[in-house]
Amino acid sequence: MEFGSLRQEDETKPFYTNSLTAREMESLVAICDTLIPSIDGSKLGHVEDDGVARYYSASASQTGTPDRVARLMSERLDHPKKWILRVGLWFLSTWIGSLILCGRKSFSGEFPYFRRFCKLPEKQREEILLNWSSSYIVLIRMLFRSLKLITALVFFTQLDEQGQNLAWKAIGYNGPTSDDSDHEEELNEKKKKKKPEEIFGPLYNGIIDLTNPRDAVAKKLTGRGFTVSTPKSNKNGSFISDPVMTIRCDAVVVGSGSGGGVVAGVLAKAGYKVLVVEKGNYYARSNLSLLEGQALDEMYLSAGLLATSDMNVVILAGSTVGGGSTINWSASIKTPEHVMKEWADKSKLEMFGSDLYREAMDVVCERMGVQCGFVEEGFNNEILRKGCEELGLQVKNIPRNSPSDHYCGFCCLGCKKGQKQGTSETWLVDLVESGNGLILPGCEAMEVLYEREPGKKKKIATGVAFAFGEEVYVVESKAAIVACGALRTPDLLKRSGLKNGNIGRNLCLHPVVMAWGWFPEEEKWPEKKKKSYEGGIMTAMSSVVNAETRSSYGETVIQTPSLHPGMFSGIIPWTSSKDFKTRMLKFSRTAHVFALLRDRGTGTISSKSCIDYNLQDEDEESLKKGLERVLEILIAAGAEEIGTHNSEGKSLNITTANALQIARFVREESSKGLKDLSGQICSAHQMGSCRMGIRPEESAVRPTGETWEVEGLFVADTSVFPTALGVNPMVTVQSIAYCIGLNVLEVLKRKK
Repeated sequence: MEFGSLRQEDETKPFYTNSLTAREMESLVAICDTLIPSIDGSKLGHVEDDGVARYYSASASQTGTPDRVARLMSERLDHPKKWILRVGLWFLSTWIGSLILCGRKSFSGEFPYFRRFCKLPEKQREEILLNWSSSYIVLIRMLFRSLKLITALVFFTQLDEQGQNLAWKAIGYNGPTSDDSDHEEELNEKKKKKKPEEIFGPLYNGIIDLTNPRDAVAKKLTGRGFTVSTPKSNKNGSFISDPVMTIRCDAVVVGSGSGGGVVAGVLAKAGYKVLVVEKGNYYARSNLSLLEGQALDEMYLSAGLLATSDMNVVILAGSTVGGGSTINWSASIKTPEHVMKEWADKSKLEMFGSDLYREAMDVVCERMGVQCGFVEEGFNNEILRKGCEELGLQVKNIPRNSPSDHYCGFCCLGCKKGQKQGTSETWLVDLVESGNGLILPGCEAMEVLYEREPGKKKKIATGVAFAFGEEVYVVESKAAIVACGALRTPDLLKRSGLKNGNIGRNLCLHPVVMAWGWFPEEEKWPEKKKKSYEGGIMTAMSSVVNAETRSSYGETVIQTPSLHPGMFSGIIPWTSSKDFKTRMLKFSRTAHVFALLRDRGTGTISSKSCIDYNLQDEDEESLKKGLERVLEILIAAGAEEIGTHNSEGKSLNITTANALQIARFVREESSKGLKDLSGQICSAHQMGSCRMGIRPEESAVRPTGETWEVEGLFVADTSVFPTALGVNPMVTVQSIAYCIGLNVLEVLKRKK
């Protein structure tokens, strides 16, 4: 049975274990029921609809939310400040701890005078949580922010025995519906013909299932010309010993996204044996549920619960076959001219001023079927476009790697029809169809292997060691390509013994801030039938230039996000339980527009779970200017109510406000600080943590993509970006990876 973000093997045996104590659970239940309590909707005037009434009357504990939250916290949440949650829950389970965290509000005029949090009246608990959201103690703000985000996400994504969420009807969310009915009929016909590769997608013949390694070896590895043996020991003398199997090939690629997928396809088509090691699993088209909770759990890094160390930036990154290209929002924008010039002139990287790079962009766009048109525009983009036109602002069509009639809104959860041309539909298909490549999903790379040349200091890459469950495998190869993404590549290189000081530094996040506008369902524009989560996720964009910065780093790009109920509820402000539930009723007609900044790269990655990021003051000011423009666009488009994600949760009814009040609201809301958890910053693009350069003192890899320390070891993902890009990075990373793939080919030719 599937329970959204919590998988279950059967009704009695949950997949994730709840490690919280009974006392911690008591505190967690009280917090969840304070955030999402049972409310009498009739007192709020919501009695006309049974679905709305059930939604208001349901509390978090009545739907089993606290238990699911506890299981996610126990096994899926990976954060250096995770201890705050356990310590906070334990403190609240004692009267003295409640006094410390809750202050005088834990005091009662009756015996016992000081009470544990769970014994306090609901009104007092609500006041306490509201105080936590703006506490001057940052750890308390972190505690509130984390529990609110996870609780809301679980409540609005969990499914009952009928596969429904009790809030969806009330908030106007249909979930994945019958729009794929023709596709299902087509699949049924194909099933009758018994062609598995057509049922499960084009990668079926190239996926190796190591749950039965003997069959995998017999049917696919040796069948495609890979050499397999069972070694006695690991000659490299690392911490890896007694591997189950050694696989020999020409090149091993770690990661299958827009970097690794491209390199793998290029090498395999050139005739070399290529093995792709991917930490995420493979979800074929027919197996995609398009359920938000399940997709976050299965296809996103850390189940979508990733954040910077200070929790100020929520980070989304793909972790599945195809990587981010499988769950991204389709935007396929070529590297801007001014960025190519900067990287060629300032960073002295000749590749970006060459004809080869421009040809690479053309090849990449052609392979992905990139085009700019659309048959019908979705709710959010229609609003962005109209607002820009009303203000006289330039608005452009966004090129997408999907057909013009692709109108789904669910691409962030995978593409069930296979119309979005991510690497699992393009470059990895080239890999499989060439007969020279295979993909190992569910395998985590442990370290890159290398040797020293006799009598020399030079190190030469010899392969990769990876784990499948508890078993360790070794891949011996002539070249190794690391493409784990900007968040994971630095950790793998460091674990492998590389010492370059630039590994893990200069991280850029393209920080994003959002504003929202509510457009009631009326018989006027936008069409009543349209919902905020439907349609092409990105088809329109504009930009804001900050003249004060005198560079493109002050420029923000204005676009629209994909927000289904879980993420929507997780990031909107919580000021009271009634306000929160009422805001969610407006979900399906609430448009979000965001400002994305080309930041200066002030982050570091010291381990898999530790992402430090300091938003510079100049960048913060640029984001504020972008947020101001977003609010103006929403007003110009005709929003009835507007607001931001500032923790104060203020909003303005445009229909009852005068021009002076509107101008004051926009000015005040856009000028509020974005740091210290007072606002909500998000990131879906991570770059630069192993940047490319011409000297090892200032970069982690050479202009060819090869590491400075190990010959034959290449990096080919967004981590090699010299700086932040400023636009959606898919075309840029694929173009860079294409060029790096050609460099790897030269190495392999020399080693023949």
